[in-house]
Amino acid sequence: MSFSVTRTSHSFVAPREPTPNETLSLSIIDRVAGLRHMVRSLHVFQHGEKPAEVIKDALSRVLVNYYPFAGRFVDSEQGDVCVACNGKGAWFVEASANCSLEDVKYLDLPLMISKDELLPVPSPEFDPINLPLMMQVTEFICGGFVVGLISVHTIADGLGAAQFVNAIGEVARGLPKPIVDPVWIREVIPSPPKLHPAGPPVFPAFMLLYNTMDVSHDAVNQIKAQYFELTGHRCSTFDVAIAKLWRSRTRAIKLDPEAHVHLCFFANTRHLMQQLLPAEGGFYGNCFYPVAVTARSGQVATAELVDVVNIIRIAKAGLPGKFAKWAVGNFKEDPYELTFTYDSLFVSDWTRLGFLDVDYGWGKPLHVIPFAYFDFMAVGIIGAPPAPKKGTRIMTQCVEEEHMEAFLEEMKSSA
Repeated sequence: MSFSVTRTSHSFVAPREPTPNETLSLSIIDRVAGLRHMVRSLHVFQHGEKPAEVIKDALSRVLVNYYPFAGRFVDSEQGDVCVACNGKGAWFVEASANCSLEDVKYLDLPLMISKDELLPVPSPEFDPINLPLMMQVTEFICGGFVVGLISVHTIADGLGAAQFVNAIGEVARGLPKPIVDPVWIREVIPSPPKLHPAGPPVFPAFMLLYNTMDVSHDAVNQIKAQYFELTGHRCSTFDVAIAKLWRSRTRAIKLDPEAHVHLCFFANTRHLMQQLLPAEGGFYGNCFYPVAVTARSGQVATAELVDVVNIIRIAKAGLPGKFAKWAVGNFKEDPYELTFTYDSLFVSDWTRLGFLDVDYGWGKPLHVIPFAYFDFMAVGIIGAPPAPKKGTRIMTQCVEEEHMEAFLEEMKSSA
């Protein structure tokens, strides 16, 4: 049987009620050029009753509070991107599949239906990079459904986007409005003087291959126990997962032992801005700082896994001090200007953002499938396997074909 998806309708969903007609400025972090990209993910739900209709209605209600998501990105007279809140609406697609979720193994990887069929396709009449949000709800014959979500990172970080999607779920379940009131206040984000760029960014032409693998709870807990025995401190599942990923990749690509390898991940900084952000939460803009870790290739490749965890933990401990220095302009290199080289690995954690808590009225998702951002960006995404499986799922697009076999062998190794 050939599995396929038919898109049955598409439209812009506008706010249910009138919203302010204004142009909103974005923070200096929102405006980072590298964030002007579309974040794509699939959210798989086992049950639903007319989910497309319910979610579409809830979206129109939530856009009253989150009206910037119904606007468009435009350039100001100064050349900075901002949001024209014109109420034109978010792009919404309804679709149906000719199979059950069970037929396609609940979209466990590798996908038996292409992500391109499950993600919303924009109309050729508009540039999707100027649209903060697009959604597609695909209904399966079993009653399950998949929400394909595309949002532009410029308007919200992962926590902010998940806050917005959870708000849709809350209203879909019958609440009169979202539990948490959204807060814009991008002006409270520090805005230190920008350095003059050295030149236009360079985007290399890598041919990075996609792969996914699961790491068991037992394997992660074993490293956690070893780390606690060695240091007297605890580490997280994220620490263990990215340490294993970074070391495996470093071993596989076999750079000169004295060459530097780099690891970068975006750390939430809301807790460092408690005096500026509302205590009850609600801020959904980009609020993070890039934590960069650099070490010699030989050091990472030959280290015990707990030692690589320790290198990462030390870098994380420096976050408050580095963020404070950046906030007052005490830096020589802009930490938000990223370099996309083969010796650099970028990692994102999707397990704590809140997408796994979204409930449109029929229960939380079986799993969430995020996708890599750019073809030229060596990336690893930490997620979770489909329920009821346990463990940690690591999705990667980080090595070229010549290094893939060695990379997979290293990831499978317990040493």
